[in-house]
Amino acid sequence: MLVFVTGVTGQLGYEVLNCLQERGIPCVAAGRKEFELTDRASTEKFLMRIKPDAIIHCAAYTNVNLAESEEALCRAVNVEGTRNLAMAAAALNAKMLFISTEYVFPGEGEGYYETTDKTGPLNVYGISKRDAELILMEILERYFIVRISCGFGKNGNNFIRTMLKFGREREEIRVVRDQIGSPTYMRDLAKLLCDMIVTEKYGIYHATNEGVCSFAELAQEVMQRAGLPAKIIPIASHEYPSPAVRPKNSRLSKASLDRAGFSRLPEWRDALERYLAEISA
Repeated sequence: MLVFVTGVTGQLGYEVLNCLQERGIPCVAAGRKEFELTDRASTEKFLMRIKPDAIIHCAAYTNVNLAESEEALCRAVNVEGTRNLAMAAAALNAKMLFISTEYVFPGEGEGYYETTDKTGPLNVYGISKRDAELILMEILERYFIVRISCGFGKNGNNFIRTMLKFGREREEIRVVRDQIGSPTYMRDLAKLLCDMIVTEKYGIYHATNEGVCSFAELAQEVMQRAGLPAKIIPIASHEYPSPAVRPKNSRLSKASLDRAGFSRLPEWRDALERYLAEISA
């Protein structure tokens, strides 16, 4: 089986490619230099040349705030780019794994969202990911949709790196306390995706590291484990206005992984400790 990975220069694509190679699974990765995801002809030509049996689609437009003013670009990458890949996958009879987000949900209440719960995104980015999910389900029968949250990895910027930067520069950092979810360590997630892609256990999954926290709690844990003196000041969402409305409840149920026999990801504090060790080495 030959696996094609998009977004290899990003946090997740980088880890997925490494994991596939470590396991000896034949794989090909590409970025914008090789083909333009938003161009259907370019995508089809590239895929028809390499003829993969499976696609792990990690490339995405992920700047949630900027998407509010760059809606056309966000949708071109996340919606039309996914459509182009799905059309090529259908022509090749290839399976496809798509990375989605907790932002497809409205973030109401305090319960854990199941994969079958009704979606209702609040911002342009979330809408683009929801629409991409619908396209994938319309075009393909052999698909995996994996929703994640607050991703962090070695190869790129993320919330934790930002907190580390601020922790070295500031005495106090204001961080929202009322947005609750679970971080996702890309190295842990990559292992799950590699487990998943070699199976026929198609469907929608939720996959984050275990446990939940607010962004303020996560920031505080980063300061403590990194030995930084900056004080975290928990604030309400309305005290930190941003262009994009973000869901307050991003708790995702992992029952989908349990039913399929996939292992859950380790607890988020364990993942954070390993990540900090990785980027400081």
